[in-house]
Amino acid sequence: MTALEIAKRIKNREISVEEVVLEAIRKAEGDSCNAFITVCESEQVINRAREVQARIDSGELDGSALAGVPIAIKDNICTKGIRTTCGSKMLENYIPSYSATVVEKLDEAGLVIIGKTNMDEFGMGSTTETSFFGPVLNPNDSTRVAGGSSGGSAAAVAAGIVPIALGSDTGGSIRQPAAHCGVMGLKPTYGTVSRYGLVAYASSMDQIGPIATDEDDLIALYDIIKGPDKKDSTSVSIEDGNKEIKELKIGRFEDLDFKLLDYAVPAYYIIACSEASSNLARFDGVKYGFRASEYDNLRDMYDKTFDEGFGEEVKRRIRLGEFTLSHGFYDQYYLKACKVRRLIHDEFKKAFEKYDVILMPTTTGIAPKLGELSSDPISMYKSDLYTVPINLVGLPALSLPCDNKDGLPIGVQLVGDHFSEKMLLRTAGAIR
Repeated sequence: MTALEIAKRIKNREISVEEVVLEAIRKAEGDSCNAFITVCESEQVINRAREVQARIDSGELDGSALAGVPIAIKDNICTKGIRTTCGSKMLENYIPSYSATVVEKLDEAGLVIIGKTNMDEFGMGSTTETSFFGPVLNPNDSTRVAGGSSGGSAAAVAAGIVPIALGSDTGGSIRQPAAHCGVMGLKPTYGTVSRYGLVAYASSMDQIGPIATDEDDLIALYDIIKGPDKKDSTSVSIEDGNKEIKELKIGRFEDLDFKLLDYAVPAYYIIACSEASSNLARFDGVKYGFRASEYDNLRDMYDKTFDEGFGEEVKRRIRLGEFTLSHGFYDQYYLKACKVRRLIHDEFKKAFEKYDVILMPTTTGIAPKLGELSSDPISMYKSDLYTVPINLVGLPALSLPCDNKDGLPIGVQLVGDHFSEKMLLRTAGAIR
């Protein structure tokens, strides 16, 4: 059943919230894809289910389209009282004292969180193989990756453990695993969903978004999590792009003159790693998280905590970011990447003067074999070719299944101008 169908049956008293969430917990505990890092305790979930059921029975949640529905949350989104690890040894035992704004909105709407999903460490990866907790296996073929970095969320939905999940997308981290697992994933316009409580990777590109098997579920979940937030100064509420369009004009990516596509990946990784080197400096072993057990002095503690707490890919990106921001290289790399970012923005704006939607691939191929990309970082970065341009300019994009090869799903993405999420979702419903 879709999430909306589950909610309808709960409202009609055909099934109870407790029955639904316990079934989801049972599936999560038997998960063979390693999609979850933390599965919530049954007692905790039952208490939450009974609370939600009482609110439904009293009519308090009549306005919520997804009341009682179980949901999985990517493990870089803070959940009060539930472990939030970011897929890293650095935060292996971290339990937040607060919830992200999106989690608070889910609670208000009566959804039930059943667990936190596996992910590339701090969102750095395209395969969910950099996780300290092991790789996520593709539900369609356990010898292949689920995509990343939101691989756990996409796999949990594709495997039927939960009907909907939240991921985050910095350079394709919702859309790529959605494509590889055969589900739908929406990367919203930058700022339309609050980032408060999302552990930062690259703050100018990080964006929380929904994953589901059905466009109507995506719309319902997006409607719950979107909106301005006083705790996030980058959040916005403008949705001018959701106007009705009588005759939709779709441009094929190969027919467009994108001269700067080859520069998108280098520009993205320079900017993202620069921001990551700043954001992850807080994990120094002093305030919270992992601390090396043996060290000689403060500097030695910093060095050993960094070396032991982070995985190789995270250390690689932090060091790259430190280099591109360093004296003598800032203008040569970071500033130039920012200029390319603006030029890419202008190319998309020019395309949207002619077309309402751009149709383009989500990934460069089907889901790779385990170890195929993780052993070759440059090839992994290049696999982000079709997704990172969208994040550089903050556009919305929706990946949906379009075909398959050798039994493995292939995704295609619809890209729209800023604030055109509803149009993209309506388009997907029309062409599926």
